[in-house]
Amino acid sequence: MPRPLVSDELWSVVQPLLPPERPKPKGGRPVADPRACLLGILFVLKSGGAWNSIPAELGAASPATCWRRFKDWTKAGIWQTIWKLSLARLNRQGKIDLSRAVADSVSMRAVFGGPTPARTRPTVPSKAASTT
Repeated sequence: MPRPLVSDELWSVVQPLLPPERPKPKGGRPVADPRACLLGILFVLKSGGAWNSIPAELGAASPATCWRRFKDWTKAGIWQTIWKLSLARLNRQGKIDLSRAVADSVSMRAVFGGPTPARTRPTVPSKAASTT
């Protein structure tokens, strides 16, 4: 049997971080289960597919709801917090080997941006003009 995308252990970490649902004074549709939304989000992130590719038989919330929760939780900083907690836990367990860490960077040209550099001064003396 395949390992579930949202295990009880993962859910116990994520659930306390989620913002509480806002009350709906006018009623409306019931709020989708946050765990079902997390399931749909993790499916999309793991598969690399589109939000519409979430299969109904997975038991996740609707693709639109999953996308909306992903957007809201990103804005609330949930993913950054989960990442930090995961790193701290792995570090406590001695499962992080910083000798194998890699830093990467990107250098990009600033198109139409940034100040124009000053003219480069010549490094060799110029030849004197001919007097003949």
